Formats: sequence, C-alpha cells, structure tokens
Amino acid sequence: MSQIPVPAVLLLADGNVFYGTSFGKIGTTTGEICFNTGMTGYQEVFTDPSYTGQIIIMNNVHVGNYGVKKTDVESETVKIAGLIGRNLEDQYSRIQADNSLEAYLLEHQIVSIEGIDTRALVAHVRTKGAMNAIISSETTDIELLKKQLAAVPSMEGLELASTVSTSIVYEMGDPNSEVRIAVLDFGVKKNILQCMVDRGAFVRVHPAKTPLSQLKDFQPNGYFISNGPGDPATMDYAVTTIQEILEEKKPLFGICLGHQLLALANGVSTFKMHHGHRGLNHPVKNLITGKSEITTQNHGFGVDPKQVAVHPNLEVTHVNLNDESIEGIRLKDRPAFSVQYHPEATPGPHDSRYLFDDFIAMIRKAG
Repeated sequence: MSQIPVPAVLLLADGNVFYGTSFGKIGTTTGEICFNTGMTGYQEVFTDPSYTGQIIIMNNVHVGNYGVKKTDVESETVKIAGLIGRNLEDQYSRIQADNSLEAYLLEHQIVSIEGIDTRALVAHVRTKGAMNAIISSETTDIELLKKQLAAVPSMEGLELASTVSTSIVYEMGDPNSEVRIAVLDFGVKKNILQCMVDRGAFVRVHPAKTPLSQLKDFQPNGYFISNGPGDPATMDYAVTTIQEILEEKKPLFGICLGHQLLALANGVSTFKMHHGHRGLNHPVKNLITGKSEITTQNHGFGVDPKQVAVHPNLEVTHVNLNDESIEGIRLKDRPAFSVQYHPEATPGPHDSRYLFDDFIAMIRKAG
C-alpha cells in the first residue's frame, strides 16, 4: 500500500458502511458489488470484460502477492469498476512479474479499498443479495456519497455488451484451416479464442451488432456466441441475429452471456440472480455423461429452469450441484449448445475444456 495511508469508505445501497484505506487511484467509483471466491488469477479476473460495471470483492486474504504480468490478461484493459480486499499487496514475490498490483491499478485508474473484513462483507452480500455500492477515498461524507450512489442505475436493465465489444473485425489462427468460426463478440475473453485456435480453428471476431449477412461473408462453418457483461434481456439485436444464425443449421456454441442469449433466442426468459456465481470452484454435473466437473464461473443472470423444462426443443445438459441452476442446454433439432460457465478456465481448473473439443468435432462432422 501507499506509504501514507489515505482513509477510504465503502457504502452499500442498503446503508451499510465499511471503513478502510485507499489502494490504487485516489477517487470515487460506483458499480454493482459482487464477490469472487478464487484464490489466484486476480489479474485475469480484473481484465475479464464480463466484470464491466462491477465492484469486486476478492475473497482471498492476500491479493497482489505475485504481482502482475503483461501476458496474464483477458483483455487489453482492467474492466472492473473497483476493488475491495482484506490485504491488497504492493510487494510481490514472482520474479517474472512486470510490476506491482498497486502500480497496475494506478496505471488503469482503478479506485480500490483495503483493510475490509471481506468475510463479513461477503456474508452480507450472500444474505442480502447483489446491490450497488460506492467506494471513495476523496470524501468520507456519507450523506454526499448516498446521493451519488442513488443515481447509479441497477445492473438489471443495463445493456453493456456493445460497450466492450471490439470495434473492428480481426482474425486469429490459420487462414487455411477447414474449421472457420465466426465469433460474435459481446466481451469475449482472449483465452476463449485461444482455446479454439489451439484446436486448429480459424476465427474471425465481429462487433456485437454485426448482422448475419456480414458474418456469412466469412463463409463460416460454425458460430460462437461470447460471454459479456450486462443484462441479456436488453439485447434484442443479439437475439434476432442468433435466431437467424440458428436457421443456418450450422454448429453454434455459446458461453455465459452467449448461453443466456441462446435461451432467449428460443423464447426462454432470463432472470437476475440473488448474488450470482463467481469463482473457480463451482461443481457442475454433465447430465449426458454423468460426470461432474469443477468449473470457473462469472455470471449474475440465469436461464429460467421452469421454461426450459417445458420447452419442446431444448434439453438441459449441465446443472449446478450447489443450487441446481441450469449450467448448459442444447437444441434437439440442430447442432447448437451452450454452457453458463467458463470452460476456458483462465483462471481455474481445466475440467471443462472438452467442450471446445466437442464444438470442433461438431463442425468437422457437419462438414
């Protein structure tokens, strides 16, 4: 931390106040508070576009103790709105690191607070549910901060995917590959793309609002619908495009937000979860194989299980073993499937990377 500690305050929308000290940028920031249960991989978490607009509590007692490295990222910039920790460390031990966590947060202008009893804070969020919050190291005037916090919109109803999507089309992989995948980018993580490239695919990544006619210019034999932030129910433009893609009857794979959008494209509603799933240790059962896997997750919305249960053309393929929420679906009449969790798992265990193998095999089989 800085040599001279600067007081900082965290105010929740329900009126609860937590006091600590500043780390990173001196300033004020707002967003929806959430927590991640992972013990490692903090840099990948901070750069995950799906965390856009969120203030994140890191559960591990020490965050920053192995520094930061230029290659340990899922996008080019830090996407979280703010950071909360028990001990945010400026000193680091990893010889390969490029810099300290505090220098990294200062570079990306991220307001953070440390010295918080994160166990108590996480227990509160688990009980009360997701809510907006404000961190400030500029003022500790609670009444002033309450006024600023009252103006912050709810995550429910926010369309954020188009704000983090690529603005240009770009390609990865071997142009001569027989596996050509058109990616709709709603906040795609770098390692999702890399997992497809590592399996021999040639991918072209498109901005969120790209119409099907432009996707088809690539002559893809598969489509990928990416993860991303915000409320999927606000993304009518994406739902329409996915419905048109499904008419192509070519292999389609969706992850996280892509999973929710595939459900919406089939008439199934999504909903705001009480406090979401975020971490590296969520148990999921594959109902097709009967095997369980430990998964990486980051989502605050889910797919309505009652509507899926009566849908004539959808089948549940994966369920969460903690709360029985839907973690995967597939269509019965065409090669399209999705999962709610993150099989690329950066950070996290690699139990679920077989899903990329399944997708590539599906494309090759379809010819």
